[in-house]
Amino acid sequence: MNLHLPDAVQTYFAVSNGADISRLGACFCAHASVTDENRTHQGIAAIAAWQQEARRAFTYSVEPQTTTQSDDSLSVTARLVGNFPGSPVMLNHVFRLEDGQIRSLEIAP
Repeated sequence: MNLHLPDAVQTYFAVSNGADISRLGACFCAHASVTDENRTHQGIAAIAAWQQEARRAFTYSVEPQTTTQSDDSLSVTARLVGNFPGSPVMLNHVFRLEDGQIRSLEIAP
């Protein structure tokens, strides 16, 4: 499915699907945070480590399905398929953007 996503969000999903992790610096603010599985990762280095850990643990792909825009956030429902327990799963990604970059991301079922 082709959705119109901001560049930073497109880059995030590209990295999640195997693109160069160094591209995270282009899509996240320096002070950004990601909350996933009840853990918060603060700053680019921690976010990159979280992505690397996920890649080491599982093989997966993520495909955005739908979007909902509110005043200060963009919600993207994505289908995550891989070799992890419970696959496939639909996850909601709530992005808050600042100056064209991701300020925060919360991922939950």
